[in-house]
Amino acid sequence: MSSMMHHVNPLPALTRRDMLGRIGAGFGSLGLAGVMADAGLAAPAAGGSNPLAPRAPHFAPRAKYLIQLFMPGGPSQVDTFDHKPLLAKHSGQRPDLVNRKSLRNTKGGLFPSPFGFKQYGETGKWVSDIFPHVAEHVDELCFIHSMHTNIPEHAGAITMMTLGHLQPSRPSMGSWLVYGLGTDNQDLPGFVAMSPRAQPRGKLANWGNAFLPGAYAGTYVNIHDMKPDAILRNLKNRYLARGDQRRQADLLARLNRLQLERVEQDQQLESSIQAMEMAFRMQFAVPEAFDLSRESKTTREMYGDAEYARGCLLARRLIERGVRTVQLSHSLDGYDIAWDTGHGDIAGGHARLARACDQGIAALLTDLKQRGLWDETLVIWTGEFGRAPTSEGKKGRDHDHYGFTCWMAGGAVKPGLSYGATDEFGLTAIENRAHVHDLHATLLHTMGLDHTQLTYRYSGRDFRLTDVHGEVIRDVLA
Repeated sequence: MSSMMHHVNPLPALTRRDMLGRIGAGFGSLGLAGVMADAGLAAPAAGGSNPLAPRAPHFAPRAKYLIQLFMPGGPSQVDTFDHKPLLAKHSGQRPDLVNRKSLRNTKGGLFPSPFGFKQYGETGKWVSDIFPHVAEHVDELCFIHSMHTNIPEHAGAITMMTLGHLQPSRPSMGSWLVYGLGTDNQDLPGFVAMSPRAQPRGKLANWGNAFLPGAYAGTYVNIHDMKPDAILRNLKNRYLARGDQRRQADLLARLNRLQLERVEQDQQLESSIQAMEMAFRMQFAVPEAFDLSRESKTTREMYGDAEYARGCLLARRLIERGVRTVQLSHSLDGYDIAWDTGHGDIAGGHARLARACDQGIAALLTDLKQRGLWDETLVIWTGEFGRAPTSEGKKGRDHDHYGFTCWMAGGAVKPGLSYGATDEFGLTAIENRAHVHDLHATLLHTMGLDHTQLTYRYSGRDFRLTDVHGEVIRDVLA
């Protein structure tokens, strides 16, 4: 008996005629199945299901879409939305409270804000003079003044805010949302990340999918040039008409799925199939979605000409078209952590940064209300941490992760609420302290997702956005 073992091909032999006949016959059923699945008339076949199809939440959501207005670099809470008049009274002093905290370079005393503050709205909320447009909306905003995070270092704190972890090896918040809910527009990505010129520190990690399937990765857009046909590179096919591209894409998808049936599971191949299908659809939907000339002159003037303002208008257009979540990071002059100019010049740097985003943010809030999108959209404004109330040098402030401010807006949260508080100098969160994990749990909750149940098994354990932490901040919910 021979000791050699012969490999038997489990697939039956096919003639060239048989192969062409089978592939040709398959195109009609493949296209029909896709059309019926998109229309909700049939469930997609196993292995060919649409990972971006809308999915039911765990419970009734308060919001359907999320816009994150991200301010990387650490905006100072005591110079924006957390008014601390005692800083002027105790200027130059260094009380015991400050000495008990590990502030890396802040050997100086308390540093009063160089900006004036005024009260706005029926709530009488104090807001810095550098945000006059946003200030007009304080009765619609829900402030959390007791935020805190793990470390006062940009890269780690940014990934904590965008990924829920200090290391850039976890899925982004936007990816988790699309994984949990899918998206309402199958011709656009479920998650779009944007910024003018510079990507926030950490770049791809801030909108990446990590170990989640590739379909849930965010798509990054640099909005500096704002040319609708070139907003995403290599999207257009200059050589084939749409019908020819569709036939080519179907053939390639069919061949890839034949290979997928053989290997049974190949996440990279599955991601490639999904990416090519999305690329085909996007080339026709993206130019229209990103063409701001389609907006009225009145709307464009309301937002203003600043790059960040155009990003705010794009964010509204995207969620209006069913994109699940948009992350709009603020950068200025190509600096990836723009608000870090606070080290050397709070007065000049913060004023300049606020001017670049204040009108656009306020216009976004107004526009969401005018278009009936307010109740189904959650807007959040935040940096990765705040700034110390003490001076660094003569004009700046160092990082402060012990207490900082974020705010939310939309029908999901209580309007005109100021939740939590820092101490009398704005250094440390002391009342209703809220960690970034708590914020993430709350954001997911507004979208109808239980953060403890939104998990993905990888490398032998279940992962989630909030890791093993986080409590929903129920007092801020409408």
